Amino acid sequence: MGKLADSLDKAVQGAFTRPVPKSAGAQMRYLVRQLKGTRAVADVLGVSQRTVERYVKGQLKRPRKDLAARMEREVRQRWQPQIRAKAKERAATTGGIVLDTRARFGYTAAPGSTDDARLRHLTQALPPPYAARLFDAQEQGATEQQLLDIAAEGLQEIYFKDGGRRAQGLLVEFTDIDYIDLEL
Repeated sequence: MGKLADSLDKAVQGAFTRPVPKSAGAQMRYLVRQLKGTRAVADVLGVSQRTVERYVKGQLKRPRKDLAARMEREVRQRWQPQIRAKAKERAATTGGIVLDTRARFGYTAAPGSTDDARLRHLTQALPPPYAARLFDAQEQGATEQQLLDIAAEGLQEIYFKDGGRRAQGLLVEFTDIDYIDLEL
């Protein structure tokens, strides 16, 4: 995943009402319940079924770093699906999303104006339609560049064009991202 996709996931995880299971055994038991069996968990994590069973029984307690990271990622992806869905729906219908980034913005603008890309720090609230497009694109498996294009279009319309009140022919390019954070 890329920076924007990770940031979308973190923004939704901010709405969780309960903490994610921390111990390896609790994470493994949660995955077994969600995936309905030790074989499915073993396939997802890339370990043997017997290893999964040992974590569930408490015989193994400390996974290798790579396995711990995979377990954490899989649990976070499945944790509190109803809360996750409500947070996405709220952002897509009423709340919108706040994008905070430091990136290089280049422009294709009218003759006589500068189109030199320069590093800017922007914090901008994007309205619900852009949040909906970002979440829909992410669920459909969009690439990082496609997500960035949606975010750039949102910044272009809301920040640079001020909702159509200025810079009519401006096209914004979103490149060299230092960081990007989203909040619901």
